[in-house]
Amino acid sequence: MSRIGREPITIPAGVEVKVNGNEVTVKGAKGTITKKLHPNMKIEVEGTEIKISRPNDEKNNRELHGLTRSLINNMVKGVSEGFSKDLEVNGVGYRAQKQGKKLVMNLGYSHTVEMEEPEGITIEVPDPNHITVKGIDNELVGQFAAEIRTKREPEPYKGKGIKYATEHIRRKEGKTGAKK
Repeated sequence: MSRIGREPITIPAGVEVKVNGNEVTVKGAKGTITKKLHPNMKIEVEGTEIKISRPNDEKNNRELHGLTRSLINNMVKGVSEGFSKDLEVNGVGYRAQKQGKKLVMNLGYSHTVEMEEPEGITIEVPDPNHITVKGIDNELVGQFAAEIRTKREPEPYKGKGIKYATEHIRRKEGKTGAKK
């Protein structure tokens, strides 16, 4: 048995879960998420718990068992608590600001980089060197944070660029004088 897949998911107060075949809808205080999951997995709601089971021990079904449980758990966590990713902007003259629904960044290019806030995601810029991406869908939050990071990835010599707040950049030593 999958160690992750066999654990039941506890439904917190204020969260409503509906299962229609392989389509799961989770409704909570922060919003609603609907996802179609693999038809091999059997999803049951029993009181305040969700249980996932698989039909047999084939390799494909074993892989899907833990994945399905994790996806449903993230849906429940998203509508009750939400997800967020923190990014840091490092570099002289590098800064970010929010203008309406747009994130505008100066990243050392000859032009400003503008990104539209997608639906289901909110961007907060508490100060010019920090960006917070929030939302109820873990996949969307992570994807949008990664897209922001790709606009100027951190470089290893001075550490300039956009990095996750928890990320550690391995620094390299620069050139030394030529010896003859």
